Amino acid sequence: MDFDINRVKIFVTTPLENVEDVRNAMCEAGAGIIGNYTYCTSSTKSTGTFRPNDDANPYIGEKNNLEFVEEEKLEIVCDVDKVKKVISKLREVHPYEEPAIDIVPLIDENYFK
Repeated sequence: MDFDINRVKIFVTTPLENVEDVRNAMCEAGAGIIGNYTYCTSSTKSTGTFRPNDDANPYIGEKNNLEFVEEEKLEIVCDVDKVKKVISKLREVHPYEEPAIDIVPLIDENYFK
């Protein structure tokens, strides 16, 4: 397979009360553009789990205690040349010390015959 990756999909989970701030920051930084549309995102409610260790500074919960948190998983497309800026803006507004961020390369549909 030989193809160029021009776009990615960024996934991030965030507490319910912070979804709009994170969405707006990412879109204002240039993510979420599909054709003639902007602010294109999708979100799914989920339950996140984590256990902060002794060195953590948790936004939610207590050190060494397993936490279950209602979150939304936000999905958004992004051109590869904007990823660093988008992630930087996401981190500025995200409340977690270590947000769970996945960046997945996308293959353009025109690659397939």
